[in-house]
Amino acid sequence: MSGMSFGAPEKTTLNVGVVPAMDSAGFFVALNQGLFAKEGLTIKYSPEPSSENAIALQEKGTLDISGGNYVSYITAEMENPTDNLEVVSEGSIMEPGSQVILTMPNSPIKSLSQVKGRVFGINAPYNINYLLAASVLEENGINPSGVDFPGKVNASNSIPFPSMPAALAKGTVAVAAMPEPFASIAEQSYGAVVLADQNQGATQNFPIQGYVVTKQWAQQNPHTLDRFLAALSEGQEIADTNRAAVETAFEKLSGPADGQVSAKIADVMALNSYPIGIDASRLQRVSDVMYQFGLEPGRKTPYNVNSMLMPSGAFDFTPFESGTTSS
Repeated sequence: MSGMSFGAPEKTTLNVGVVPAMDSAGFFVALNQGLFAKEGLTIKYSPEPSSENAIALQEKGTLDISGGNYVSYITAEMENPTDNLEVVSEGSIMEPGSQVILTMPNSPIKSLSQVKGRVFGINAPYNINYLLAASVLEENGINPSGVDFPGKVNASNSIPFPSMPAALAKGTVAVAAMPEPFASIAEQSYGAVVLADQNQGATQNFPIQGYVVTKQWAQQNPHTLDRFLAALSEGQEIADTNRAAVETAFEKLSGPADGQVSAKIADVMALNSYPIGIDASRLQRVSDVMYQFGLEPGRKTPYNVNSMLMPSGAFDFTPFESGTTSS
């Protein structure tokens, strides 16, 4: 990616909000290695407790760019098309171990078949966290409607990922779905055990996160966006091929609320794969599975995500084939 020449940026300081999970590794690598700075950009990063929170701030103009789960973006666009949200880059694809369902070792729950009627922690209503959990439950013969998802309907009952390991340990929830690095924090710091890997069934190798702007912002800041994507794409490539760079990026964040992890956690956390660019058919799969699980109410066919994707060729990236460094 380096060596590309773009026009002068319309903005040089960007407010970027992302959920501080392993899905954001490409962004954090680019931030840690000064790749945005090389493009003349100063990034003011804010950790978001959920993609819904990031979207709300983006709608207000507080955030220039956000990184979050596709389910929440698609839902927001279906409910309010005037938001004009546009996916400008993919962020992550789920790999084994990167999204899991956990409980405590002293819990009576020893298998997914015992989850019925239990309190199941998720971080926001009807988002990717819920969709992955619902898919795994159904895959194992359990109707998700029989499980108590406290954050499914009332967002105030949701538990941000940084608080999820402690909530599980305290018994606030009986089981919880967590991405990395929070899953490894729950295991290493509280002794949590894995009930199920969510990389299975309808959501195996599922696209999880992408980076989004509004279409108006993209039109007003084309050179800035080019520069941001150049740096991000380089960060994605490094994250996909260099585990040590990912570990270092997370270790060097300013604190746990920002996503910082200890070397002990960084050494064991599972990674995703980190593609470059946008694969329209892959992202349509998200909408198709949302439709399958009732997250597109009132529709007779799955929502077509093409209207949300940055036009092909708007950013001239070098195609990159995802590596296999996830573990």
